[in-house]
Amino acid sequence: MQIFGVDIGGSGIKGAPVDLDKGELTEERCKVLTPHPATPDGVADGVKEVVDHFGWTGPVGLTFPGVVTGGSTIRTAANVDKSWIDKDAGALFADRLGGLPVTVVNDADAAGVAEMHFGAGQGRKGTVILLTFGTGIGSALFANGVLVPNTELGHLELNGHDAEKKASSKAKEDGDLTWEHWAHRVQKYLAHVEMLFSPELFIIGGGVSRKADKFLHFIEDIKAEIVPAQLQNNAGIVGAAMHAAGDD
Repeated sequence: MQIFGVDIGGSGIKGAPVDLDKGELTEERCKVLTPHPATPDGVADGVKEVVDHFGWTGPVGLTFPGVVTGGSTIRTAANVDKSWIDKDAGALFADRLGGLPVTVVNDADAAGVAEMHFGAGQGRKGTVILLTFGTGIGSALFANGVLVPNTELGHLELNGHDAEKKASSKAKEDGDLTWEHWAHRVQKYLAHVEMLFSPELFIIGGGVSRKADKFLHFIEDIKAEIVPAQLQNNAGIVGAAMHAAGDD
């Protein structure tokens, strides 16, 4: 079974058809830059460009970098335009895509569901936390395989700052930090999350997951196991498609 997945991020909008039996993209993904400002109309145009690239005419699952409640209503917009707040994203995207069936889910929750089903979290019980490091820090919290949605742990306060302002991939780039320096910031963040939730496993997602060999060995004194996401930066696309199919 194939469903189209779209992952909307603070820097890029990427999508592809997904084989839901294997948890794999069936074609090379298409990516466009997220517009700035990332207004609803601008992002919807980007989504349409990605979907139209494949000539897709079936159901579309979409992620959003913020809290999504009531099916598709946006409640937070930390890394996109504030005009998203209280927007019915499902209605907006369905209209822009010519009436195609759409679903909307938090981006990190989608990535987490995909990793728990197809990736690094398969068969893991207890508390598992996936953290996506990108423009911000997204989180997906699982208790014995069950998702606790919209946790947004990237906004925990750490040393007087939103944690994602200090430990996201964007913070690394903006500060021109070495991998070691950045890893020490991530370590402080993980220690804070571990103190609050005592997970058995941290899964590190987002674009940095494919560069795990550059920084994971610098992270010490964390009791939980720490592994990179196996689906890497495609996890959100796969999870979006799963959500559209009702497989999450």
